[in-house]
Amino acid sequence: MDTRQGANGGVILVADVEPEIRQLLHILLRNKGYQVIEAANGRDAVDMVDKHPELDLILLDIMMPEISGLEACRRIRERTKAPILFLTARNTERDKGAAYDMGGDDYLAKPFSQGELLMKVTSLIRRYRVYGGAGEDESGDSAGQWNGAADALTVDAKARRVKKHGREVKLTDKELDLLLYLLQHRGEILDIKSIYEAVWQSKYMPSSDNNVMVYIQRLRKKLEDDPVNPTLIRTVYGRGYQVD
Repeated sequence: MDTRQGANGGVILVADVEPEIRQLLHILLRNKGYQVIEAANGRDAVDMVDKHPELDLILLDIMMPEISGLEACRRIRERTKAPILFLTARNTERDKGAAYDMGGDDYLAKPFSQGELLMKVTSLIRRYRVYGGAGEDESGDSAGQWNGAADALTVDAKARRVKKHGREVKLTDKELDLLLYLLQHRGEILDIKSIYEAVWQSKYMPSSDNNVMVYIQRLRKKLEDDPVNPTLIRTVYGRGYQVD
């Protein structure tokens, strides 16, 4: 049976150890037309993903019993491409880096603004529906070949596949979205605000800088021959990033 209900037709999993947070999110999201499924620990969150393949978004806390939110994220990412938004009181750079490394798509610290949360929810679900199902970008065109310095990268936007020296590179949806945006603007110097609003499709705030920088670092680790001295995605100090 199709569980999609409400004006937005979206199904969201809320995984949080605190019942008050789950109740707040349940009411907030339901009032916006989403159906909400709950889990009180990491193991249940993974089980819910298995039971509900129609999920459009997962909201995930880091500090949860049974298995942590980070481990739950790793297991969930093996099961679905649905976006994962970490919603947690853990707000250090190390926590954020670990969340992204496990396959998370975005991060919002507690206490959070309900308005910002809803913007992120809307943006993540919209991009998942555009990119996740059809497997092509909005124009349907391929980004083609990209050869930079000693690195040889082949990017097929339509198939959403990336190869480096002939070997496939596994990128998350958000990493690929960022790479495609950079390639679409090859030769331009792109400031962080422009990148964030285009790729995350959310209003830029000072805290958004970290999202962009973390994802740039992740792309460099996966795509550059020497991530410390990048030749593909260059930093133009004081201005932003550039792909030649």
